[in-house]
Amino acid sequence: MARKSRLTPLGVAALALLAERAMHPYEMYQLLLQRSEDRLVKVRPGTLYHTVARLEEDGLVESAGTCRDGNRPERTTYSILPVGRDTLGTTLRDLLAEPAREYPSFPLAVAEAHNLPAAVVLGLLEQRLARLREELGKLDDGAAAATARAVAPRYWIDVRYQQAMLRAEIDWITGLRTDLASGALDWEPGKKTTT
Repeated sequence: MARKSRLTPLGVAALALLAERAMHPYEMYQLLLQRSEDRLVKVRPGTLYHTVARLEEDGLVESAGTCRDGNRPERTTYSILPVGRDTLGTTLRDLLAEPAREYPSFPLAVAEAHNLPAAVVLGLLEQRLARLREELGKLDDGAAAATARAVAPRYWIDVRYQQAMLRAEIDWITGLRTDLASGALDWEPGKKTTT
């Protein structure tokens, strides 16, 4: 009987792969990397094997057999059970409908940035902007490649979401930098910041 447990993000990704077809964890790992899903979940082989074992303990997946390719070690293939499909569907419904209180580190850094000199904050924001623009460029390239390969957009709507979030963050940081550099944002009483 399946235990009621909360799925981790990697658990959701693993169940979603097994909803496509039965496979072994190493194949799942390779597929997650091939699809660039490591943008969405932290993927490590050991953690994935542990996650699949946990899904099996929880009665959501089952061993569908073992196979051996050449001299490679024997690998266990897993398949999703009906309760696993139900759990995946319920989890996705909850994640889509209910905003989760997440605690990313950047809002905390913004809230406490006043503890640093404005010039330092400006330099750090410039570094962040460069990295965000680079990341956005990679997502743009991925979207172009998916479009060129005629991959149905429903399979990469997460890329469009991430592009929108990155653009919003870039716009917000750009505005903050402008306000900080112009002195419109009073950072250090009596001091005007220059760039």
